[in-house]
Amino acid sequence: MVQLNEKVQDFTLPAVGGQSISLSDYKGKKLVIYFYPKDMTPGCTQQACDFRDSESYFTAKNAAVIGISADDVKSHEKFGAKYELPFPLLSDTEHAVSEQFGVWQLKKNFGKEYEGIVRSTFLLDEEGTLVREWRKVKVAGHVDEVLQALEN
Repeated sequence: MVQLNEKVQDFTLPAVGGQSISLSDYKGKKLVIYFYPKDMTPGCTQQACDFRDSESYFTAKNAAVIGISADDVKSHEKFGAKYELPFPLLSDTEHAVSEQFGVWQLKKNFGKEYEGIVRSTFLLDEEGTLVREWRKVKVAGHVDEVLQALEN
C-alpha cells in the first residue's frame, strides 16, 4: 500500500475516448487523485462538481485532478459529460489501483456488507511522491481542505 513521503508506483488506467492515462503522464505537476464510490450518486456528484468548480485554483497551483472509481468507461463518459467535468475519470474495474492505495475495502450499508471504494483523496508532488492523504472523506468542505494543502 502507498505510504506518505514515498514515491507512488506508476499505473495506467482506461479513460474516456479510448485513452489510457498513466501516473507518469503528470510528472512535473502536483496531482490530486480522488477515489469515489460511484458515478451519478449524490455525494459523488457533489464531490466531482466541487473539484470542477475549483479547477482554475488547481491549475494556478500547477496541479491536476483525476477521479478514479470502479465504474466502467461508458459510465464515466455519461457522468463527465452530464456535469461538464474538465478532468479525467479513470476506470479501475479490476480494483488494482484502488487496492494499491488501500481504498478498496469491506463496507456496510443498510446492514449489507460488500466491497467497494472508500472515498479518499491523495496529493502527490511533482515527482510522484505522496505528500498528503485524506481517508474516509466527507464531501462537504473537502475540496477546500485540498486547496489549503496546496497552499502550504
